Amino acid sequence: MAVTLDQTIAQKQHTVLSRILSSQTFWVVIAVILACLFLSFATDAFATQKNLYNITRNITFVAIVALGMTFVIITGGIDLSVGSVLCLCSMVLAVTMHAGYSIEVGILATIVTALAIGAFNGVLIAYLGFPPFVVTLGMLSVARSLAMVASNNTVVFQFGPDHDKLLSLGGGAWLFGIANPVLYMIILALITGFILRWTKFGRHIFAIGGNEHAATLTGVPVRQIKVAVYMISALSAGLAGIIETGWLGAVTTNIGTGMELQVIAATVIGGANLAGGVGTAFGAIVGAALIEVIRNSLGLLGINAFWQGTFIGGAILLAVLFDRIRNFRRSD
Repeated sequence: MAVTLDQTIAQKQHTVLSRILSSQTFWVVIAVILACLFLSFATDAFATQKNLYNITRNITFVAIVALGMTFVIITGGIDLSVGSVLCLCSMVLAVTMHAGYSIEVGILATIVTALAIGAFNGVLIAYLGFPPFVVTLGMLSVARSLAMVASNNTVVFQFGPDHDKLLSLGGGAWLFGIANPVLYMIILALITGFILRWTKFGRHIFAIGGNEHAATLTGVPVRQIKVAVYMISALSAGLAGIIETGWLGAVTTNIGTGMELQVIAATVIGGANLAGGVGTAFGAIVGAALIEVIRNSLGLLGINAFWQGTFIGGAILLAVLFDRIRNFRRSD
């Protein structure tokens, strides 16, 4: 009996170890740690308090949007509009507050705008059968155009009577000297992880990504959940827009340009599968961290910043290759 118990414990330990070693997120974490160690010795500027503060703060904007994108990708969808939605939501907040309204009204208007865009995307995709790529690509153009219309394509840097409140919200450090955006990212990551891991809604999302037809047959409200995940994706972009506006202290119609590619890259590098059914909140954060470390390292090592796309693209290809190898091993 004792031998059987020992064998059972050993088997469980082996299973846990195998699961960790086969996890793409684990190896991305190792890559981030090794990169940080290398840069700490290779340059004097990397491990400074100021640089680490900037890195952690810069991670947050991509990471927050990547958390929302994770929901979409798990269902097998894609949202190319997040960068433009962030821009539009930032502009709605800025224009509303510039007109003299309070920060509460501005944030409410921003959230309503984000949810409306997400619902529009979701309805077209879930109920009318439009391809997610086409719908969100169209919204990418529409949202940025609306941002230009709302601001007359000008820079907004005066936020009315609550100007200082907004700057403190995005640029302050209220707890233990940790930048506020980092705190927001941690809170949102915990919420996302809880939803995906412990709620019926999260299980339904994975079911849709794994096999949408089977999910429908088992009674999963596929259409409603698809609308919900696109609303969550747009909401995450809206929240990132609020935070980034407070951090920058100004809004232009160029904000968020190309961000959708960084967000998708962070999600995929972190272990999400574009085919659906796989993804974690922690993976989205880790993927965003690797991208920011790559971006930061180029400048510190004196490498031309134009190489950034090459390194990030290479990381995406390696992530997809890792996923393919893992699937081949499982099939064998």
